Amino acid sequence: MATPVADTAEEGFAGQVVLITGAAGGIGTALTKAFADRGAIVVAADLAKTQTHLDVSDAASVTQVIEATAAAHGRLDVLVNVAGVVSHGNALDLPVAEWDRVMNINLRGSFLCCQAALRRMKPQGYGRIVNVGSIVGKNSGNARPWIAPEEQNVAGNIAYGVSKAGVHAMTGFLAKEAAGAGITVNAVAPGPIATAMTASFPAQLRAAIPVGRMGTLDDVVNAVLFLASPRSGFITGEVLDVNGGMWCD
Repeated sequence: MATPVADTAEEGFAGQVVLITGAAGGIGTALTKAFADRGAIVVAADLAKTQTHLDVSDAASVTQVIEATAAAHGRLDVLVNVAGVVSHGNALDLPVAEWDRVMNINLRGSFLCCQAALRRMKPQGYGRIVNVGSIVGKNSGNARPWIAPEEQNVAGNIAYGVSKAGVHAMTGFLAKEAAGAGITVNAVAPGPIATAMTASFPAQLRAAIPVGRMGTLDDVVNAVLFLASPRSGFITGEVLDVNGGMWCD
Protein backbone atom coordinates (compact mmCIF):
# COMPACT_ATOMS: atom_id res chain seq x y z
CA MET A 1 0.00 0.00 0.00
CA ALA A 2 1.35 3.42 -0.93
CA THR A 3 2.00 6.05 1.71
CA PRO A 4 1.32 9.77 1.52
CA VAL A 5 3.93 12.43 1.09
CA ALA A 6 4.05 13.78 4.65
CA ASP A 7 6.43 14.59 7.45
CA THR A 8 6.43 12.92 10.85
CA ALA A 9 5.33 15.95 12.85
CA GLU A 10 2.09 15.93 14.76
CA GLU A 11 -0.73 16.41 12.24
CA GLY A 12 1.92 17.04 9.59
CA PHE A 13 0.73 17.44 6.01
CA ALA A 14 3.99 18.58 4.44
CA GLY A 15 3.98 17.91 0.71
CA GLN A 16 0.43 16.58 0.67
CA VAL A 17 -1.94 17.98 -1.94
CA VAL A 18 -5.21 19.08 -0.35
CA LEU A 19 -8.28 20.24 -2.27
CA ILE A 20 -10.86 22.19 -0.28
CA THR A 21 -14.25 23.01 -1.81
CA GLY A 22 -16.29 25.90 -0.47
CA ALA A 23 -12.99 27.53 0.43
CA ALA A 24 -14.38 31.09 0.44
CA GLY A 25 -16.71 30.47 3.38
CA GLY A 26 -15.90 30.63 7.07
CA ILE A 27 -15.07 26.94 7.55
CA GLY A 28 -13.36 26.67 4.17
CA THR A 29 -11.15 29.68 4.83
CA ALA A 30 -10.15 28.36 8.26
CA LEU A 31 -9.32 24.94 6.82
CA THR A 32 -7.29 26.44 3.98
CA LYS A 33 -5.12 28.25 6.51
CA ALA A 34 -4.85 25.27 8.84
CA PHE A 35 -3.62 22.88 6.14
CA ALA A 36 -1.26 25.47 4.67
CA ASP A 37 0.18 26.17 8.13
CA ARG A 38 0.95 22.45 8.39
CA GLY A 39 2.87 22.35 5.14
CA ALA A 40 0.21 21.17 2.70
CA ILE A 41 -0.11 22.29 -0.90
CA VAL A 42 -3.65 23.64 -0.73
CA VAL A 43 -5.96 24.15 -3.68
CA ALA A 44 -8.73 26.45 -2.46
CA ALA A 45 -11.78 26.06 -4.70
CA ASP A 46 -15.11 27.86 -4.62
CA LEU A 47 -17.82 29.31 -6.84
CA ALA A 48 -16.92 32.69 -5.36
CA LYS A 49 -13.60 34.36 -6.08
CA THR A 50 -10.84 32.13 -4.73
CA GLN A 51 -7.65 30.57 -6.00
CA THR A 52 -9.63 28.10 -8.14
CA HIS A 53 -13.12 28.51 -9.58
CA LEU A 54 -15.36 25.49 -8.95
CA ASP A 55 -19.07 24.83 -9.37
CA VAL A 56 -19.57 21.59 -7.45
CA SER A 57 -22.99 20.99 -9.02
CA ASP A 58 -21.44 20.89 -12.50
CA ALA A 59 -19.73 17.59 -13.34
CA ALA A 60 -17.51 19.18 -15.99
CA SER A 61 -16.28 21.84 -13.57
CA VAL A 62 -15.53 19.23 -10.92
CA THR A 63 -13.62 17.00 -13.33
CA GLN A 64 -11.62 19.93 -14.65
CA VAL A 65 -10.53 21.06 -11.18
CA ILE A 66 -9.63 17.56 -9.96
CA GLU A 67 -7.67 16.76 -13.12
CA ALA A 68 -5.91 20.13 -13.13
CA THR A 69 -4.94 19.67 -9.49
CA ALA A 70 -3.51 16.22 -10.10
CA ALA A 71 -1.72 17.34 -13.25
CA ALA A 72 -0.14 20.34 -11.54
CA HIS A 73 1.00 18.53 -8.40
CA GLY A 74 1.27 14.89 -9.42
CA ARG A 75 -1.25 13.58 -6.91
CA LEU A 76 -4.28 14.34 -4.74
CA ASP A 77 -3.99 13.26 -1.12
CA VAL A 78 -6.90 14.94 0.64
CA LEU A 79 -10.33 16.19 -0.41
CA VAL A 80 -12.44 18.18 2.04
CA ASN A 81 -15.98 18.81 0.82
CA VAL A 82 -17.12 22.01 2.51
CA ALA A 83 -19.16 23.58 -0.30
CA GLY A 84 -22.79 23.86 0.67
CA VAL A 85 -25.81 26.10 1.09
CA VAL A 86 -28.39 26.41 3.83
CA SER A 87 -32.17 26.73 3.41
CA HIS A 88 -34.86 27.90 5.81
CA GLY A 89 -38.62 27.64 6.19
CA ASN A 90 -41.29 24.98 6.58
CA ALA A 91 -41.84 21.99 4.32
CA LEU A 92 -45.33 22.92 3.12
CA ASP A 93 -44.14 26.19 1.60
CA LEU A 94 -40.85 24.87 0.17
CA PRO A 95 -40.62 25.46 -3.61
CA VAL A 96 -39.43 22.51 -5.65
CA ALA A 97 -36.78 24.76 -7.18
CA GLU A 98 -35.34 25.42 -3.71
CA TRP A 99 -35.29 21.68 -2.94
CA ASP A 100 -33.41 21.06 -6.17
CA ARG A 101 -30.94 23.91 -5.51
CA VAL A 102 -29.98 22.53 -2.11
CA MET A 103 -29.70 18.93 -3.32
CA ASN A 104 -27.64 19.90 -6.35
CA ILE A 105 -25.02 21.70 -4.26
CA ASN A 106 -24.97 19.85 -0.96
CA LEU A 107 -25.50 16.24 -2.06
CA ARG A 108 -24.87 16.02 -5.80
CA GLY A 109 -21.90 18.37 -5.46
CA SER A 110 -20.32 16.33 -2.68
CA PHE A 111 -20.82 13.11 -4.64
CA LEU A 112 -19.33 14.49 -7.84
CA CYS A 113 -16.24 15.69 -5.97
CA CYS A 114 -15.84 12.38 -4.15
CA GLN A 115 -16.26 10.41 -7.37
CA ALA A 116 -13.68 12.45 -9.27
CA ALA A 117 -11.22 12.41 -6.35
CA LEU A 118 -11.50 8.65 -5.88
CA ARG A 119 -10.62 8.09 -9.50
CA ARG A 120 -7.34 9.90 -8.82
CA MET A 121 -6.67 8.47 -5.36
CA LYS A 122 -7.21 4.78 -6.15
CA PRO A 123 -4.22 4.38 -8.51
CA GLN A 124 -1.89 6.01 -5.98
CA GLY A 125 -3.10 3.71 -3.17
CA TYR A 126 -3.79 6.46 -0.65
CA GLY A 127 -6.32 9.16 0.08
CA ARG A 128 -8.38 10.94 2.69
CA ILE A 129 -11.85 12.33 2.00
CA VAL A 130 -13.68 14.34 4.63
CA ASN A 131 -17.24 15.44 3.93
CA VAL A 132 -19.07 18.12 5.89
CA GLY A 133 -22.47 16.95 7.04
CA SER A 134 -24.60 18.47 9.78
CA ILE A 135 -26.42 17.74 13.01
CA VAL A 136 -29.57 18.62 11.04
CA GLY A 137 -28.99 15.49 8.98
CA LYS A 138 -29.40 13.47 12.18
CA ASN A 139 -31.85 15.27 14.46
CA SER A 140 -34.54 16.28 11.93
CA GLY A 141 -33.82 19.94 12.53
CA ASN A 142 -32.96 22.23 15.41
CA ALA A 143 -36.22 24.20 15.12
CA ARG A 144 -39.15 23.42 17.44
CA PRO A 145 -42.24 24.10 15.30
CA TRP A 146 -44.61 22.66 17.92
CA ILE A 147 -43.44 25.38 20.34
CA ALA A 148 -42.20 28.23 18.16
CA PRO A 149 -43.02 27.86 14.44
CA GLU A 150 -41.06 31.04 13.66
CA GLU A 151 -37.82 29.22 14.45
CA GLN A 152 -38.15 27.42 11.11
CA ASN A 153 -37.48 30.74 9.38
CA VAL A 154 -33.94 30.92 10.79
CA ALA A 155 -32.95 27.23 11.12
CA GLY A 156 -31.99 24.62 8.56
CA ASN A 157 -35.07 23.15 6.91
CA ILE A 158 -36.09 19.78 5.46
CA ALA A 159 -34.17 20.25 2.21
CA TYR A 160 -30.97 21.08 4.07
CA GLY A 161 -31.42 18.20 6.52
CA VAL A 162 -32.17 15.61 3.85
CA SER A 163 -29.19 16.76 1.79
CA LYS A 164 -26.87 16.36 4.78
CA ALA A 165 -28.38 13.01 5.75
CA GLY A 166 -27.59 11.95 2.20
CA VAL A 167 -23.99 13.08 2.67
CA HIS A 168 -23.78 10.92 5.78
CA ALA A 169 -25.13 7.86 3.97
CA MET A 170 -22.90 8.51 0.95
CA THR A 171 -19.88 8.64 3.24
CA GLY A 172 -20.51 5.09 4.44
CA PHE A 173 -21.06 3.67 0.96
CA LEU A 174 -17.89 5.26 -0.41
CA ALA A 175 -15.89 4.23 2.66
CA LYS A 176 -16.60 0.57 1.95
CA GLU A 177 -15.86 0.90 -1.76
CA ALA A 178 -12.57 2.73 -1.20
CA ALA A 179 -11.21 0.88 1.84
CA GLY A 180 -9.28 -1.71 -0.15
CA ALA A 181 -7.35 1.03 -1.95
CA GLY A 182 -5.95 2.66 1.17
CA ILE A 183 -8.51 5.46 1.12
CA THR A 184 -10.67 6.56 4.02
CA VAL A 185 -13.94 8.45 3.64
CA ASN A 186 -15.34 10.15 6.73
CA ALA A 187 -17.55 13.10 7.63
CA VAL A 188 -17.92 15.68 10.34
CA ALA A 189 -21.41 16.72 11.42
CA PRO A 190 -21.20 20.18 13.02
CA GLY A 191 -23.86 21.60 15.25
CA PRO A 192 -24.38 25.38 15.38
CA ILE A 193 -21.05 26.98 14.49
CA ALA A 194 -20.54 30.72 14.94
CA THR A 195 -20.20 31.93 11.34
CA ALA A 196 -22.03 34.39 9.11
CA MET A 197 -24.39 31.55 8.13
CA THR A 198 -25.62 31.20 11.74
CA ALA A 199 -25.76 34.88 12.72
CA SER A 200 -29.54 34.67 13.16
CA PHE A 201 -29.54 31.42 15.14
CA PRO A 202 -32.21 31.85 17.85
CA ALA A 203 -31.07 32.44 21.42
CA GLN A 204 -33.51 29.78 22.63
CA LEU A 205 -31.76 27.17 20.51
CA ARG A 206 -28.32 28.36 21.61
CA ALA A 207 -29.45 27.72 25.17
CA ALA A 208 -30.11 24.08 24.22
CA ILE A 209 -26.41 23.40 23.56
CA PRO A 210 -25.23 21.39 26.60
CA VAL A 211 -21.67 22.76 26.65
CA GLY A 212 -23.13 26.27 26.88
CA ARG A 213 -21.76 27.90 23.72
CA MET A 214 -21.86 27.91 19.95
CA GLY A 215 -19.17 25.93 18.21
CA THR A 216 -16.10 27.66 16.81
CA LEU A 217 -14.30 27.28 13.51
CA ASP A 218 -11.41 25.69 15.40
CA ASP A 219 -13.75 22.99 16.70
CA VAL A 220 -14.55 21.93 13.14
CA VAL A 221 -11.02 22.41 11.82
CA ASN A 222 -9.52 20.17 14.51
CA ALA A 223 -11.98 17.38 13.70
CA VAL A 224 -11.24 17.60 9.97
CA LEU A 225 -7.47 17.63 10.53
CA PHE A 226 -7.75 14.48 12.60
CA LEU A 227 -9.77 12.60 9.97
CA ALA A 228 -7.49 13.83 7.17
CA SER A 229 -4.34 12.74 8.94
CA PRO A 230 -2.29 9.70 7.87
CA ARG A 231 -2.76 8.47 11.45
CA SER A 232 -6.52 7.97 11.04
CA GLY A 233 -6.17 5.04 8.65
CA PHE A 234 -8.28 2.64 10.74
CA ILE A 235 -11.22 5.06 10.86
CA THR A 236 -13.52 5.11 7.84
CA GLY A 237 -17.24 5.52 7.28
CA GLU A 238 -17.44 7.60 10.48
CA VAL A 239 -19.69 10.64 10.93
CA LEU A 240 -18.00 12.57 13.72
CA ASP A 241 -20.36 14.77 15.74
CA VAL A 242 -19.06 18.25 16.58
CA ASN A 243 -22.08 19.73 18.29
CA GLY A 244 -21.46 20.39 22.00
CA GLY A 245 -23.75 17.56 23.04
CA MET A 246 -26.87 18.67 21.16
CA TRP A 247 -27.06 15.23 19.57
CA CYS A 248 -25.50 12.12 21.08
CA ASP A 249 -25.31 8.74 19.35
